[in-house]
Amino acid sequence: MDNSVQELLDILYNMIQDAWGLPLGNERCVVERNKVLDILDEVKAKLPAELNEAKRLVAARSEFVANAKREAESMRKVAEERARQLVDETEIVRAAKEKANGILSSAESRAAELRNVANQYADDTLMRTEEAINEALSEVRQARTRFRSVSGGKSGGSMNGIVPEE
Repeated sequence: MDNSVQELLDILYNMIQDAWGLPLGNERCVVERNKVLDILDEVKAKLPAELNEAKRLVAARSEFVANAKREAESMRKVAEERARQLVDETEIVRAAKEKANGILSSAESRAAELRNVANQYADDTLMRTEEAINEALSEVRQARTRFRSVSGGKSGGSMNGIVPEE
């Protein structure tokens, strides 16, 4: 099976909804235990993939910020070297200092801008991932609630109300 978490939950819900009821079973039904367990295993397997994607995005953001810092440092070093070359004459020194400060300021501004863009991108991506995970969790909780109501409201880790098919 290569279904999304939502599709898997829909399949599980339909299996329970369409399951045969037991005579005098008070909302108890018969489902294929292995099929239900396989679907639940697949749901559990897919959720960590979304978490791994969020971790990958955070790592990419960190690399992006590190590159921006390296670029700013490189620009700063270039500015310092230019300033040293112009030390001989006072007017040239003054002009060099102004230019170096401008380059450094520009580099720092650029680095800050790149950092802000990277942070916004990572935050937006993490927010969307969080929303997707919360939506999936909500769907699991809804499916569980529907399952409980179909199975007579029993809770806990047992299979009360579900008789496995043999």
